[in-house]
Amino acid sequence: SLTVDVTGQTRKEKVVLPSYLQGKKPNTIPNKKIEDPASGKVSTSSVATRQDLTGFHLIPPRVTFGVLKEGCTYATTVIMKNVGVNFSRFRVKQPPPHTGLKVMYTPGPVAAGLQVELEIEISALLIGGKDSGGLEEVSHDIEILTETETILLPVKANILC
Repeated sequence: SLTVDVTGQTRKEKVVLPSYLQGKKPNTIPNKKIEDPASGKVSTSSVATRQDLTGFHLIPPRVTFGVLKEGCTYATTVIMKNVGVNFSRFRVKQPPPHTGLKVMYTPGPVAAGLQVELEIEISALLIGGKDSGGLEEVSHDIEILTETETILLPVKANILC
């Protein structure tokens, strides 16, 4: 029960449910619903009652590069899986050049249940030109635009001067 704790005592504070149990996904911004006649709708009765028929999951949901050596280039892979029942399209809004980030991927539709790899590349360069005492933090949210929502992929790194 949500009203009592493990010892049987009445809870003093409210239980906060995780976002996946509330039906929300973290780091997403829903798009306005636009009816697209060519979007490949599935209208079978077994999925007619489900509300969330489209969507992508990022594995991992955030990227942390850690401490990077200045002047080097590093890369990691993020998997973007289509967990909906329809094929779906997406595109990545490339980060500004001053962040040193670049996203490489193959554009095109992703069938239901399949996945696409996004390669996140960072060039560890300091733009400021001044010594910041050893470490400079780089933090940026990469925007992935899908048909139903905008997914934010947080990327963080520390560049060693």
